[in-house]
Amino acid sequence: MKAEYDLSKMKSRRNPYASKLKKSVTMRLSEDVVQYFKSMATEAGVPYQSLINLYLRDCLAQNRKVEIKWPSAA
Repeated sequence: MKAEYDLSKMKSRRNPYASKLKKSVTMRLSEDVVQYFKSMATEAGVPYQSLINLYLRDCLAQNRKVEIKWPSAA
């Protein structure tokens, strides 16, 4: 094995699987929700977007369903 390799002549190419890894989306989240995940992410040492992704992935893995109970109109 060489001690040093010359990579200057290599051609760069795009990762063909990169588009399948993650999809960019735009979401409107409440400021308190963003702050909650940002503070948790700081403690964990990860970006808050990754933390939100991990949380949603866990919801997917656990097959969690949303239960919304709207106040009834009187």
